[in-house]
Amino acid sequence: GHEAVLSCPNISKVSLLLVTWKRNCSGCCLLSYRSDQNETSKLNCSERITWKYSPVSDPALRIYPVDLGDEGDYTCETANSEGNFHFFSSLTVIVPPTVTLTHDKSRVAVCQASAGKPAADISWIPASNHSSEEEFHHPNGTVTRVSYFGWANSSFPSVTCLVTHPATN
Repeated sequence: GHEAVLSCPNISKVSLLLVTWKRNCSGCCLLSYRSDQNETSKLNCSERITWKYSPVSDPALRIYPVDLGDEGDYTCETANSEGNFHFFSSLTVIVPPTVTLTHDKSRVAVCQASAGKPAADISWIPASNHSSEEEFHHPNGTVTRVSYFGWANSSFPSVTCLVTHPATN
């Protein structure tokens, strides 16, 4: 859902003749700019994939909003009078999980971190060896992790579920 910007550095002082961005898969998006004809072309690109700025001044690629299908390897090819140059970028998409905390009548707390990528880590405060965990892998690459904390025989008035994930603080 956020913006991804992939840079394509111009390592030469000579002006660019051609800039092409492509995703390294068959039938994927191809975005190019040819300066001598001031021509931009798009092939198999969604509206979410554009130039961040003007390809003349900065040929960075902008993907907004990013989704899981955008993950992969991208190549920027530039050409000028000094030669052709290739720059490679790898885009990894992370997805924050949706967190829920419930309990049942038998005093089992259930902490669930749904559809995160990568899987979230779940821990309990106070720490206990009376917890168990399940993990469910979804076809889109996300993971749901569920942790159960039995505190029926515990003297603690409450427990806290702590979910940690790279996409959240």
